[in-house]
Amino acid sequence: MKRNIEVLAPAGSYETLKAAIESGADAVYVGGSRFGARAFAQNFMEEELLDAIDYVHLRGKKILLTVNTLIKEKEFEDYLLPYYERGLDAVIVQDMGVLTYVKKQFPEMDVHASTQMTITNAVSAEYLELIGVSRVVPARELSLNEVNEIARKTNLESECFVHGALCYCYSGQCLMSSMIGGRSGNRGQCAQPCRLPYKVDDTRQPIDIMSLKDLCTIEHIPDLIEAGITSFKIEGRMKQPSYVAAVTSMYRKYVDLYNKKGRKGFHVSKDDIDILMQAYKRRGYCDGYYYRHNGKEMISFGRPINESDTQWDGVEGKVQEQIKGNLVLVAESNAALFIEYKDINLEVFGDVVDYAKKQPMTDERIRKQMNKTGNTPFKFEVLDIFMSDDIFVPVQTLNELRREGLLLLEERIKETFRRTRPDKISIETREEYSGNPLNKFAVSIETVDQLKVCASSKNINIIYIEDYLCYSTNGSTNELNDIKKYINTARDNGIAVYFSMARIFRDEAISFYERHLKQLEEIFDGALTRNLEEILYLKNKGFTKPFISDSSAYQWNRNAKQFWNIIGTQCTTAPVELNYHELKELGTENMELIVYGYLPVMVTAGCIQKNTSKCTKTNSMLILSDRYQKKFFVKNICNYCYNVIYNVAPLMLVDQKDEITALNPYRMRLQFTKENAIKTQKILEIYSDVFIHGKDADISDMEFTRGHFKRGVK
Repeated sequence: MKRNIEVLAPAGSYETLKAAIESGADAVYVGGSRFGARAFAQNFMEEELLDAIDYVHLRGKKILLTVNTLIKEKEFEDYLLPYYERGLDAVIVQDMGVLTYVKKQFPEMDVHASTQMTITNAVSAEYLELIGVSRVVPARELSLNEVNEIARKTNLESECFVHGALCYCYSGQCLMSSMIGGRSGNRGQCAQPCRLPYKVDDTRQPIDIMSLKDLCTIEHIPDLIEAGITSFKIEGRMKQPSYVAAVTSMYRKYVDLYNKKGRKGFHVSKDDIDILMQAYKRRGYCDGYYYRHNGKEMISFGRPINESDTQWDGVEGKVQEQIKGNLVLVAESNAALFIEYKDINLEVFGDVVDYAKKQPMTDERIRKQMNKTGNTPFKFEVLDIFMSDDIFVPVQTLNELRREGLLLLEERIKETFRRTRPDKISIETREEYSGNPLNKFAVSIETVDQLKVCASSKNINIIYIEDYLCYSTNGSTNELNDIKKYINTARDNGIAVYFSMARIFRDEAISFYERHLKQLEEIFDGALTRNLEEILYLKNKGFTKPFISDSSAYQWNRNAKQFWNIIGTQCTTAPVELNYHELKELGTENMELIVYGYLPVMVTAGCIQKNTSKCTKTNSMLILSDRYQKKFFVKNICNYCYNVIYNVAPLMLVDQKDEITALNPYRMRLQFTKENAIKTQKILEIYSDVFIHGKDADISDMEFTRGHFKRGVK
């Protein structure tokens, strides 16, 4: 059965857009002047993008605009309005605030959920469909089975990457470039630190341990289609037109081959594979995560000799829409051309037709002239000519008739895409919390020793415990009795204790909670959730206790705050990439503010332990050293099969008391990760001295960062 599979090509420039369309793309995705996840691509200015919308539509194709970064409160404006009115087909978004804004302000335009949303299963996909999203771009790390589950359980279109570069971190969860150099991946400015060499535990030469090979799935097209993927997305808005042309034409060819001959008749020639391999020489190719969770065969450990585009000249001819024409030439009447295209019917008239004084016009000569549609978007599929005998029509009259008809057709097609936005809708915001006096802290802990220290503190009112601490990877609950004991101690001191959920909510996490959620709900007072999927899962399971959303549930603007409040969070966590002034504008009265801790800079399906040694199926820690000997520690979270890479130095805002007091956050949070009991106690005392007892703290001998509290990100 023929399936309607879209080949979706990247276009970082107008030239590349044309190459994509001429190479067989059904749709292109582009970046505008702002808010795209490829800020350093050439991108489109307003007039150029408006022209591009018309260019694509005149050729029967679609155009999608990336608005897939996080948006600050002051940036909300009518950026999309001219594109919406012109007929833009859809926007691809990351920010939940942007999603709700677009659905309300631009109701006739489709909204697609970006891979930057880190959508990993049908739990969140079903909800996104419910609130009006028409297409989802799942995380690149999903297996075909996981992709298929989303397709089976929703009516959403499923757009998946099939070719091009792969990020090492789950998209939307990477702060590494941001924390190292201020270039945020959440703002489209990633400096690609994952492409650099690192030493692992100081025992090896530097290797490119986080540099993934490029994705190539051309030979797996039958599997991808039958898994429910409806849009084949090619990565590459930074690539040259020749690359986009080569890759697009190959995926067009083999999608069409599958549709024509099915799985049995599907075979990719070696020559075509070679063309794809040569189109861009960088790190080699792999078939991505569709058939594996991770593995060293996906890693390009060494730097290639040369990284370059190969020129591609395989595209000939123009993409033109087929139209039907009816030309009527009757002596002593006006020449008339009737054109039919889809639902459009039009007619144009020319000069009066004369009788021939010498040689009459022939059908062949008239047809040849009328078929000269040249660089227009159209060609005659059918041209019926009705003509009386012995007539003469000047060639200029035929040219003018054809030209006028095709120009009118262009305008009629453009008009079908034009929109007028209804009156702008004001978005109500929920009443803010009044905030708490800053005399107690929230803490998050990742070891039992840290819990032991914090449970006895008089200056804490809530503790978050990583839930995997309670259950080893082999199902043992040996430490659970100790944890229960310290939880009781904490409660005796008036401290609530929540469990912190997985950072990525895939099959491993779902299986974990299916086994343990009931017991976790009995033991703990609530949950710290890391993403939308976990909130929805808890609600679906009838979880009766409160939950708080972490900073990975992004809310850079009041629309996003409203979204997370409506969905039921007790309170939320302030973004770690906004500076003081931006946080002040956003309002943090109902947010916890992280004031200490090694911040996670990557969450990755790749396992550095496995890729440099072997899988031990045991939670452990190792060290990555960069070229400046800065050390990032990495935790293998085997319960959920992901790695967490932490920043080289802890965030410390103890000397920012005045600014923090002015922000009036709901609570301040200290995040403990690798600190031993002594260091944990010391940090608690430092913050207690400053914020509770009004003392000064000497931190001159400590290595730390203020993160983005002062500088923010562009």
